[in-house]
Amino acid sequence: MKGKSEKSKQLAYLLRHDKEAFRLGKIDLNGWRNTIELQEDYGYTRDELQEIVDTDSKGRYELSENKLHIRALQGHSIPVEVDNIVESIPPDILYHGTQEKNLKSILENGLLKGSRLYVHLSADYETAWNVGKRRNGPTIVFKIRAAEMSRAGIKFWKSKNGVWLCSWVDPKYLEIE
Repeated sequence: MKGKSEKSKQLAYLLRHDKEAFRLGKIDLNGWRNTIELQEDYGYTRDELQEIVDTDSKGRYELSENKLHIRALQGHSIPVEVDNIVESIPPDILYHGTQEKNLKSILENGLLKGSRLYVHLSADYETAWNVGKRRNGPTIVFKIRAAEMSRAGIKFWKSKNGVWLCSWVDPKYLEIE
């Protein structure tokens, strides 16, 4: 039997990266997946799904009003059109936490979305630090001159849970905090 942390990680995969489920139509174009399917095929209970939504420290998930569907708010590698993000003008500064091993590549290429739909940015240093330290190894935090990027025509979106999103961050807008 999987523990809460394992089930939460599995749910993140099932809602954000399960390409086969998306291909089969189990995840709709807005990222919603049927909770009954998750219960029957993966052993989640309604209470477990509700608890994951309610206790996720980053507020990454939401349940539909009738509790029949669940989705991740961002972080997808499958091509969903999440309708909970709003194009917004960013604050002057945003932050991005990562591993020190990525420093050289980021300074050369900028922050890339990789397999995800967007680059994820944080409104404060502490959140970025916590994101960066999830992996093993030394953590670094980049300070991003987001308002300057916006004035240059780069679009930003803000997710319902406060995560800032963009398509790419050019190295010229980065500083190591």
